[in-house]
Amino acid sequence: MTIAIFPKKEIEKHIKLTDEVIEKISLLGTPLEKITSDELQIEIFPNRPDLISMHGFLRSFKAFIGKETGLKKYKVNKPEKHYKIKIDKSVENIRPCTACAIVKNLSFDDEKIKELIDLQEKLHITIGRNRKKVAIGIYPLEKITLPITYTSKKPAEIKFIPLEAKREMTATEILEKHNAGKDYGHLLKNYKEFPIFVDANNKIMSMPPIINSEETGKITSETKDVFVECSGHDFSILKKTLNIIVTTLADMGGKIYELELFYRSKKEITPTLEPEKMKLSLETTNKLLGLNLKEKDLQKLLPKMGYDYRNKTVYVPSWRS
Repeated sequence: MTIAIFPKKEIEKHIKLTDEVIEKISLLGTPLEKITSDELQIEIFPNRPDLISMHGFLRSFKAFIGKETGLKKYKVNKPEKHYKIKIDKSVENIRPCTACAIVKNLSFDDEKIKELIDLQEKLHITIGRNRKKVAIGIYPLEKITLPITYTSKKPAEIKFIPLEAKREMTATEILEKHNAGKDYGHLLKNYKEFPIFVDANNKIMSMPPIINSEETGKITSETKDVFVECSGHDFSILKKTLNIIVTTLADMGGKIYELELFYRSKKEITPTLEPEKMKLSLETTNKLLGLNLKEKDLQKLLPKMGYDYRNKTVYVPSWRS
C-alpha cells in the first residue's frame, strides 16, 4: 500500500472534480484519503502499481467514469540503428536481467519530473521490494551513446561520480559513504563483482540497484528523450514495471521505441505492450460474485475497468500486474 499525492490543478486539466466525480474515486478501489485546495491524496493498493503516477491514475479513472473506456492503445516504434543492449555473461549470477526502452519527444517541467521521480521511488518500494526485485534507471538520452552494455566489474575498478555527489568515487566508497549506498548496499554485499550499465564510449551510467551517475543519470527540464532500464532477477516483472513507466511517459506526450536486448543465447525485444488474453466464463463469474450478469453487461462493465472484451475473451493491459 502507498499514498499517491496528485496536484489538484493538474487533475482538473483532464477531469472536472464535481462532488459526484470525487465520490467515484474510492469506488475505483483507490480510497480518497484527503482532498485540499491543492492536492488529492489517494491510497493505492499493491495490486495496482499502474495507478501510482497521476497519468496512470487518470488513464484508469477516465475509463471508470465512462470518459475513455476500453484498453488504451499505444504505438511502439521499431528500434533505430544502435538501439541495442548487450547483456554480458558476468551478470548472470548477480543481477541477470534487464528490460529497456527509449521514449522521445518529451517536454518536462518541474511537475512532470516530480511525478516521474515519485513513480520510480514508489515502484522501487512496492513491486520492486525495496529494489531487491526491481531497480529502475532513467537517463537523458543526449548524455549517453548507444549501444549499451550491461556487465559487471570488481568494486575497485568501478569509478564514477554518483548522483548528487561532487567527486568521483569507487563502488566501495559509494556503498560506505553515499546515502543510497548505505541504504541499498546490502543487496550487493555478497558479490565479488557489481553490475554496471556502460555506454558505447565506456562511460559508466549506473551501478544498479544502488545509484545512477551524476553525468548521465539526471533528468532536467532540458531533457527531451530518455533511456529507461529496469534490472533484477525476474524478466517478466521487469517487463511489467517497464510498461508502467513507458506508458506514463507516453501519456506525458512521449513516443515509445523498442530496444534489442542480446542475452547470452537469445534476443529479446522490449517494451512489449501487447495485451494478455484471458478467457472468461460468465457462469463462473456469476457463481463467484453472486450476481446475474448477462453477456451485454460484461461488454459494458469490463471496458470501464480499462479492459477490452470480445468473443468471451478479456484483453488485459500490459501494464496491469
